[in-house]
Amino acid sequence: MHEDSQKKQPAESGARAEPVVVQAGLFPGTTQVVTQPADPREVPFPPLVRTQPLTEQSSLAACALPYQQELKLRGKSNYTITCFLSDLKMFTEFMGPETPVGRITKEDLVDWLMKLKFGNKDHTPAPKTMARRVTFLKNFFSWLAREGVIREDPSASLILERPLPPLPELLFEEEIEKLLKAAADDVRCLCLIYLTLHAGLKKEEIMILKPEHIDLSNPQRPLVNVHFPPSTGKQHRERSLALPPEFTDIVREYLRKYQHQPGETLFNCTDRNLNYILARAVKAAGIKKRVTLQLLRDTFAVRQLRAGVSFETLRERLGLSDEAWLESREKYRRLAFPA
Repeated sequence: MHEDSQKKQPAESGARAEPVVVQAGLFPGTTQVVTQPADPREVPFPPLVRTQPLTEQSSLAACALPYQQELKLRGKSNYTITCFLSDLKMFTEFMGPETPVGRITKEDLVDWLMKLKFGNKDHTPAPKTMARRVTFLKNFFSWLAREGVIREDPSASLILERPLPPLPELLFEEEIEKLLKAAADDVRCLCLIYLTLHAGLKKEEIMILKPEHIDLSNPQRPLVNVHFPPSTGKQHRERSLALPPEFTDIVREYLRKYQHQPGETLFNCTDRNLNYILARAVKAAGIKKRVTLQLLRDTFAVRQLRAGVSFETLRERLGLSDEAWLESREKYRRLAFPA
């Protein structure tokens, strides 16, 4: 930050002086009073930026920078952070940047949503976009309430209206047995099916999986550890998942057959190749349903719920963010426990 854009503030008496700076806020025309991060040699884990404590009299504009930091510390993806800050900017423009957060009511939130939905005759936002904006309001105001900035959460009773997609047609247990039997002659396919059907991995997670991420130290309880490169910002989705004991022999045979060089991924191919590998087994099994890796992941989720696993535990095992879980939870509830 250039010196001419900084305005030094006098330090309070009786306290250790800290460099106080008025810097441009996240939104045009706003400012934010911050203190420079602590010296990491003195404070082992200093915050990204320390702002003046928020109160119910703090303006919406003053909440932007702390909210951005909260999203980062919660491990939200860069995409989610960008979307939520964009929504906050729009809401701030609607309410006015100096509006105290403690004076915002549920009626204000509904007015904003209605303006977005019906305010422009030439453009109607997609239902999914509107649902995300409701999710933003719930996330933002629940954070303020959790931190004690506001006494009541005005978004608590907002209803998330999201069009429910058609339910997938899951495989019957008999069809699963046929699929596993058809894949028995292709250890690569069998390994792939186990990772989705018994660990619930997404295709993108399978694509970055490496042999060293599979722990066979206890053959009766093999583990797969899901890791993401730091650049992806998806560390909050990292987890360890147990597979059936027979997976140990399957993956050992696979590693013997397909010699991997150091650093190579477990499946050294494109994601389209994974689809082909599964499709051949589906055809050989004589299954007429549309079977995808996502369908096997859905089957894993439904099996977990029917076995008594809680919804929160399932969310953690699937590695889903709070936002993605809003839709997935209802889908899996309807599949596992039909009315």
